[in-house]
Amino acid sequence: QVQFVESGGGLVQPGGSLRLSCAASGINFRLYDMAWYRQAPGKQRELVAGITSGGSTDYLEPVKGRFTISRDNAQNTVYLQMNSLNPEDTAVYFCKAHRVVMKRNYDYWGQGTQVTVSS
Repeated sequence: QVQFVESGGGLVQPGGSLRLSCAASGINFRLYDMAWYRQAPGKQRELVAGITSGGSTDYLEPVKGRFTISRDNAQNTVYLQMNSLNPEDTAVYFCKAHRVVMKRNYDYWGQGTQVTVSS
């Protein structure tokens, strides 16, 4: 059974930092591309940052230079370090695992963790 345990969300003031963690079990973690998505109230879910199984990273333009995605394959965990947070970053953040095997997509989602940026 695939499970994700997300943590690290909370309330932070503008300009502050948070570090999100997503610990996976039930998958061969090192073979999966991992990503963080977010969904704000009334908006569509959007891809914030991704890291491939090989370690290549990519970011949504508004978070470049502020957010850093990383992974620890020994701990089956993906992280999102978020700095210089602003109210527009307020959303529920989800981790996602993705892999393609024999042209079939395998996608698994975490339960989400709330991030609120407010003074």
